[in-house]
Amino acid sequence: MSRVRVHNFSISIDGFATGEGQSLDTPFGHAGARLHEWFFPTRTFQRMQGKPEGSSGVDGAVAATWDAGIGAEIMGRNKFSPHRGPWENHDWNGWWGPNPPFHTPVFVLTHHPRPSVEMEGGTTFHFIDATPQEALRQAREAAGGLDVRIGGGPTTVREFLAEDLVDHLHIAVVPIVLGRGERLWDGLEGLEQRFEIESVTTPSGVTHMTFTRP
Repeated sequence: MSRVRVHNFSISIDGFATGEGQSLDTPFGHAGARLHEWFFPTRTFQRMQGKPEGSSGVDGAVAATWDAGIGAEIMGRNKFSPHRGPWENHDWNGWWGPNPPFHTPVFVLTHHPRPSVEMEGGTTFHFIDATPQEALRQAREAAGGLDVRIGGGPTTVREFLAEDLVDHLHIAVVPIVLGRGERLWDGLEGLEQRFEIESVTTPSGVTHMTFTRP
């Protein structure tokens, strides 16, 4: 059975994975880019930008595991789009431009399905109104035996954790305090009992925590 994985998922030290006030220009609300500043210098991120260089320290090594063996992704609508309610049109295809970094089928959870969108580089967005279990069934079928990544945002990751569907979880705890936004851990008391947990703190100040099912 393929595994369900979460990678490079950043939260503040007070547990927020995104800030308040998401908009077209601010995908993470008032948090801005602060949750992900550790990621930008890494070779993984730089290659997403078409650049060959990038850091190769511990942050880089951890970041690089995000796409190994991944055959499909599931994400919430708020990761795909700042729009709410019924789609006004189908022109918006995400924040990532014509060639998104996923290069796999991506299943976008929404109460307002729309036609699938095929992008450059092998990414196809499918918009589905489904439970976590049904979304995972479809993603596994599309993944062809490879693993499925839960890409976020926090509500989606929390729902899959609540249903005990996640096998590997990588959290990057960033040393900032956001104070408001969308928290990851609410309602997940005792989560640590399901996993083997390891952590390492890097010179950037980020603590990388991995939760792996025994």
